[in-house]
Amino acid sequence: MMDLNLSPAADTDLIKDGTEATFMADVVDASQTVPVIVDFWAPWCGPCKTLGPMLEDAVRAAKGAVKMVKINADEAQQIVGQMQIQSLPTVFAFFKGQPVDGFQGALPQSEIKAFVDRVIKAGGGEAPGESLNEAVTVADEMLAEGAAQDALDTFSAILGEDPTHAGAYGGMVRAYIALDQLDAAEGHLNGAPIEISKTPELEAAHAQLQLARQAANAGPVAELQAAVDANPDDHQARFDLALALQANGDTQGAVDQLLTLFGKDREWNEGAAKTQLFTIFDALKANDPIALNGRRKLSSMIFA
Repeated sequence: MMDLNLSPAADTDLIKDGTEATFMADVVDASQTVPVIVDFWAPWCGPCKTLGPMLEDAVRAAKGAVKMVKINADEAQQIVGQMQIQSLPTVFAFFKGQPVDGFQGALPQSEIKAFVDRVIKAGGGEAPGESLNEAVTVADEMLAEGAAQDALDTFSAILGEDPTHAGAYGGMVRAYIALDQLDAAEGHLNGAPIEISKTPELEAAHAQLQLARQAANAGPVAELQAAVDANPDDHQARFDLALALQANGDTQGAVDQLLTLFGKDREWNEGAAKTQLFTIFDALKANDPIALNGRRKLSSMIFA
């Protein structure tokens, strides 16, 4: 097991309330050594109440690589004028006493994390998102090499650090699938945080779980191939053959059979061939040649 160094660190002094009187010390002086994010807010600002806590969470997760100062704009009109702030919330990041990044309005959590990562990199530090992404890559390699339990443990550790890391969350589902723990995979997938439930990583994991469920009930390839050879218009046999091929690792063969079935009768069984094709494509990486070529062929058949 790799050492992810994911132990929590104290966040004392990472986040503080600032004023015009303390701005020089809290922001300009403090940013000489570490980037400081300044959140301009006001009690009447609805979006501020959502943005502020998410920004604080991202700063805490950085474990000292960045600090945060919250300033009530209503009580800091001089600074608001100097910074030409016209709407709230407005966020600026300072390093070496100068603004280096910023944004206005509320952002989703993923974009807030990306902003904090940019600020940390601007200050010469290592963004926590980068180290976690590297850990996900290592866990993916473990999974590809057959060390599914080690991969599962690593993904779990990453999620302990960032419960909304889509790559780690999807990876944990895939690890459960590799361990043939399909119910655990489904339970984990169903419990995904809402903010990542529609990400490509989780959509792919869901498709892979569907294929794994189908594989458990797939028939013998040889018998189904013989049935299709005997009657090329036996659509059910061809569809079942595609499932069997997929279950045996022949994804290209499964796609070919489904494309043939779609060409013969695209409406058969409520469009089952197209639905199954999209499930396979979603389970593959976006740049996988089988997915790219398969989508291209399907599109040309749909619009022919």
